[in-house]
Amino acid sequence: MPDLSRWYVKTALVYLALALLLGVVLVWPAEGGVPFWQGLLWPAWIHLLTVGWLTQLIFGVAFWLFPRHSRARSYGPEALVRAAYPLLNVGIVLRVVSEPAIAWTSSAWWRGLLVLSAMLQWMAGVFMVGYLWTRVKRR
Repeated sequence: MPDLSRWYVKTALVYLALALLLGVVLVWPAEGGVPFWQGLLWPAWIHLLTVGWLTQLIFGVAFWLFPRHSRARSYGPEALVRAAYPLLNVGIVLRVVSEPAIAWTSSAWWRGLLVLSAMLQWMAGVFMVGYLWTRVKRR
């Protein structure tokens, strides 16, 4: 497995562990009914599972297993995949922090961070599509 795939997969596993821990927090009983943090943390939990765990795992495995570029350069030019990794992860962290903060404070500053997080993740997705597109060829 190439190093870049290992980064993606190991980071995905960290997000899975965090999501599972957050899932425990979400169902932790509170006196008097539904805990207030459920509404705050629910979107972050979903995002950790879908983007942090699943999307990151898919990116890493796709980079590793998609058809080779050529015999000489198996993975081809990796610049887009290398750029997508920090974009995706900064976007995830910003999302997990800003979304509960918006529910708590509804500040314009946090909303700006949420928009930035979405843009970073979108860019990471576009970079991965651009890279993987070149590896899907006819035989």
